[in-house]
Amino acid sequence: MEKFLARNFDNPDETKTLPKAKIDIVKSDGYTFSKQTYQPGWRWSQHVKPIAKTDWCEMTHIGVMLSGNLHVLLSNGTEKDIKPGDVVIIPSGHDGWVVGDEPAVFISIEQNK
Repeated sequence: MEKFLARNFDNPDETKTLPKAKIDIVKSDGYTFSKQTYQPGWRWSQHVKPIAKTDWCEMTHIGVMLSGNLHVLLSNGTEKDIKPGDVVIIPSGHDGWVVGDEPAVFISIEQNK
């Protein structure tokens, strides 16, 4: 029988604070859930690239946009706006930034390996 899971981001296992960003992380039963909040003016290539030391974000993101807007640029030149309610798979090799004056809130889910 599968386990019933009910956790809340108000009590995360871990919180990461980056320039203009906060990531609350909940881990359970082989999955990692993250609530990523990006403030207006945040851009991966400006605020995270110096920390990651890669040209592009190398993570694949699977999730849903709750509020705010992000613009995503893939390394192959493909661009897309992500808006509230969008369910997305963003492949590795991308840049992203907040569009507008509202924080962007994204929920990401990944299966631990």
